[in-house]
Amino acid sequence: METLKFKTNIKCGGCIAAVTPSLNGLAGIEKWEVDTANPEKILTVQAQSEVTPEQIVGTLKEKGYIAEKIS
Repeated sequence: METLKFKTNIKCGGCIAAVTPSLNGLAGIEKWEVDTANPEKILTVQAQSEVTPEQIVGTLKEKGYIAEKIS
């Protein structure tokens, strides 16, 4: 399992509710959370190695959100 982190524009509970079905629907994601208190709105994803950062970025983009992988 690996941890992926992204800077996002997910800023509130409503935003989290909007992306929850999509992120939960991605095979290989074990757990995810967004730190909305952080100015960069960090999304942390615990996922199996077959999940790519591009899949997560694309999934959020389909919902109208921006994500940028950070190291």
